[in-house]
Amino acid sequence: MRAIRQHEFGPAETLRYEETPDPVPRTGQVRVTVRAAGVHLLDTSLRRGEAGGPFPLPDLPMTPGREVAGVVSALGDGVDPAWLGRRVVGHLGAAHGGYAELAVANVASLHELPDHVSDESAVAMIGTGRTSRGVLNVAELTGDDVVLVPAAAGGLGALLVQEARAVGAKVVGAVSTGKLDVVRELGADLVVDYTRDDWADRVRDGFGEVSVVLDGVGGVPGRQALELLGIGGRIVLFGWSSGEPTRIETADLYSRGLTASVAVGPRILKRMNLRELETSALKALADGRLVPLTTSFPLADAAGAHTALENRATTGKVVLKP
Repeated sequence: MRAIRQHEFGPAETLRYEETPDPVPRTGQVRVTVRAAGVHLLDTSLRRGEAGGPFPLPDLPMTPGREVAGVVSALGDGVDPAWLGRRVVGHLGAAHGGYAELAVANVASLHELPDHVSDESAVAMIGTGRTSRGVLNVAELTGDDVVLVPAAAGGLGALLVQEARAVGAKVVGAVSTGKLDVVRELGADLVVDYTRDDWADRVRDGFGEVSVVLDGVGGVPGRQALELLGIGGRIVLFGWSSGEPTRIETADLYSRGLTASVAVGPRILKRMNLRELETSALKALADGRLVPLTTSFPLADAAGAHTALENRATTGKVVLKP
């Protein structure tokens, strides 16, 4: 089979499209003929040699990727023969191997896909979708909230905009230049370009203050978003795509009675059932309640996909197509 292989840590160019032996499923595993593989921002950190969250640095050489959708094409020992030929999506967990024409997965991690759900949409929901459910469980949004979503055109941000609108909240989407119309189409009440110096002033002019910030960007935008919170507001943190966390001091919390919560890492791993979060996200997709945005690249151009993601030149979830 053909797969992306990484022999050293470094820039995107370290990702090579190579011929490699077909993987063989072990007991309790299946082999999936991959039709779509998800690319996560964490993949870019691991590629550079930076450990991220619960995922340690992989041993090299390796094939990146932990989210796949496709068709079950081979079975390991102990797997029900009925799985053969099924369309499935699954998260490989701490394992890797998704950027490939074939991947192995534990059968217990798989979800069967209905015919009307595309592979690209499914792979967008299996990881990013479950994270969105975890964030929302912590945020506890209501119809009275004014919700600010930085990076609202990203894979996770786009889902959060839709979810906030679904509960009746007012939504402010903060995006980079060129993506404003995308987030307007998702239903955001106000869309601002957070590469402009006056973006926070535009939010104040539109709503005065916000009650909830769903922050996966961090850095300066995250800090500016925090300062838009009114008395009793809450910020839910789930990453820092800007490269550094949002700066929050005890005085910030005391001065306005703010609440700051972290929705990922130990909290989502130990206090929430990941299988249930995945099932919930995929049901929302199948029912048409959530429509993930995706940007696709050929598997052979995984390096280009990483570069575009790191440069914020993509919309929605980045997907590789073998």
